[in-house]
Amino acid sequence: MSSTVAEIDVRTIPPYERHAQLFARFDALQTGEAFVIVNDHNPVPLHMQLEGRAPGQVAWTYLQQGPDLWRVQIGKQAASKHGVEGSCCSGGACG
Repeated sequence: MSSTVAEIDVRTIPPYERHAQLFARFDALQTGEAFVIVNDHNPVPLHMQLEGRAPGQVAWTYLQQGPDLWRVQIGKQAASKHGVEGSCCSGGACG
């Protein structure tokens, strides 16, 4: 269970700064901590970018799914010992 440390309304952050600020916030989380973002659209690109930066460590939970407001809890979980689930290394197959 994640402990939520903040709620961030990303609509108040200039678009060119949003992802960088959210990456920094995610990087600062301890395992088991989370924050909630509020947005006016589904932040799928952010989810994919976070997964690319921290494979297997992103816990992504929709709390509200549109149509006008999206709330997503983003948490940090321990990475799998054998790689990302569903990858070629899932279950230690690569190594």
